[in-house]
Amino acid sequence: MEKQVVIITGASSGMGYEAAKRFNEKGWIVYAGARRVERMKELETLGIHTMLLDVTNTDSNQNLVDTVIKEQGQIDVLINNAGYGEYGPTEEISMKKARAQLDVNLFAAAELANMVIPIMRKQKSGRIVNISSTGGDQYTPLGAWYYASKAALQQWSDTLDLELRNFGIRSVIVQPGGTRTEWAKVTLEKIKENLAPLSPYKKMVDALEGLTSRQQSGRFANMAATPADLAKVFYKAATDKRPKWRYFHSFPDRMLTLIGRHFPRSYRAILNQFMMKRFSQ
Repeated sequence: MEKQVVIITGASSGMGYEAAKRFNEKGWIVYAGARRVERMKELETLGIHTMLLDVTNTDSNQNLVDTVIKEQGQIDVLINNAGYGEYGPTEEISMKKARAQLDVNLFAAAELANMVIPIMRKQKSGRIVNISSTGGDQYTPLGAWYYASKAALQQWSDTLDLELRNFGIRSVIVQPGGTRTEWAKVTLEKIKENLAPLSPYKKMVDALEGLTSRQQSGRFANMAATPADLAKVFYKAATDKRPKWRYFHSFPDRMLTLIGRHFPRSYRAILNQFMMKRFSQ
């Protein structure tokens, strides 16, 4: 059987890194792209193709796609995993940073998809797996632009899926929830970076930092998914014969997004009861 080819962006750490390893273990030809190439040395030793990739640069994206086609002649799966969270008080995040958030989390995924779709259409098969978040259907204070980018990614992906089905191509969404990665630490660093001197939101930020610390050290810490757990979800989303609309790691992740999506008033009530009181103390 001919080996299948997958492109994974944001593969220098976390979910993307583990996904590259899993696809490789399953016998796929893997192209792993990221800005921090030095962090993918181990992937190289496993036989994975690693490439410098800046998803906000059109030439960099095109070089990746062209290289894969030149060397393999096909692209079976694109996993749009690259992304980050520009957290902080909405009022205090510059429009430049807000645009950069959308550029990485939405427009980069769209550009790469546009580059591989003609190839997949010619093959009459292919799958585009877009990594969103439970935040695509939920929100909390201090994450407006991140949540907006993920909600937009989902609407874009769903529309794309409807347009591509007749060509044998599917566009699906993976929605990770809490993860045992550097995400929480990096998020808090971003919030503090975006916090203005003498900010009126400092109490809110302090409360979130305390809440996050308790979650990481409390009984819920071990419930969060590991990068390896999510790599399995990525693989399932890429290989299911009958792709689903959404993919989740756990039942709680699925339920929380359903509440946020279908019962917005209830979700807002939960926020007011369990979070906003803490932030206003």
